[in-house]
Amino acid sequence: MAAFAAVLGVTFGVAALAGGALGPLRDFDDGHGGGHGDDHSAGATGPAERHAPPGLAVADDDLRLLADTTTLARGATTEWTFQVVGPGGVAVTDFDVEHERQMHLIVVRRDLTGYQHLHPRRGVNGTWSVALELAEAGVYRAYADFASGGRAYTLATDLFVAGVFAPRPLPAPTPIDETGGYRAELSAGGLESGVSAGLSYDLSRDGRPLDDVEPYLGADGHLVVLREGDLAFLHVHPEESDTPGRIRFTAEPPSAGRYRLFLQFTHDGAVRAVAHTPEVSPCLPPPTPAPSASSCRSRA
Repeated sequence: MAAFAAVLGVTFGVAALAGGALGPLRDFDDGHGGGHGDDHSAGATGPAERHAPPGLAVADDDLRLLADTTTLARGATTEWTFQVVGPGGVAVTDFDVEHERQMHLIVVRRDLTGYQHLHPRRGVNGTWSVALELAEAGVYRAYADFASGGRAYTLATDLFVAGVFAPRPLPAPTPIDETGGYRAELSAGGLESGVSAGLSYDLSRDGRPLDDVEPYLGADGHLVVLREGDLAFLHVHPEESDTPGRIRFTAEPPSAGRYRLFLQFTHDGAVRAVAHTPEVSPCLPPPTPAPSASSCRSRA
């Protein structure tokens, strides 16, 4: 018995050391305390509260996204409805206003095409509804991005559209996107995993800086970042910029790989959208690390 107890003691000791060495998984960080500009980020929390990036799960703590249907008809406008439910399946009705809305719904096909940013309406019973049209067959990811009780959440589910699915390859990385007569030049400057970095968009039309961008949901622009493969989610909001036609963000990609960036802004009374595909490199610490030699972090 004494020998058995000694073996158990060694086993638990090794497990504790291994757990400490692995460290916790962490969330996205946009430089404002979270992926929303709220508290998604583990940067504002203790190590025990750090977890995987948003958008990968249908539930978070006691809240769950419950859709009335996940199968939609191709090319038809559907009144899609869903609830956010808490313990016992009771619909949540207490939502905070974030960026002029209580709910932001992001929908994109899993090959990162067909991007939509919508704002559903909530009924008195807590059911959200939105007119949703998915033009092509495939599997789509729907993100309910909201805050309740002072905490930000991103819950997500897949939507299915039957038909012949012809996935499109992700566009190659390029700093320029020209859409609808608008030109957006992205300066990302050596993105590395786990390192906070600046993203700068210079917007122009007909060769002139777009110095008369109108507020969109209370800001110069809104940026959604999706990771290729699992579609981990980051919703970032802009920082101050003194340069006409320039919108600036700070984001921290959690891992190496390719990401799709969707920027939306308002000009001439209409919401415009541009998209880029940056490549994020692994963050490699110096050969002889010092206490402050590297800002690399262990990420999900």
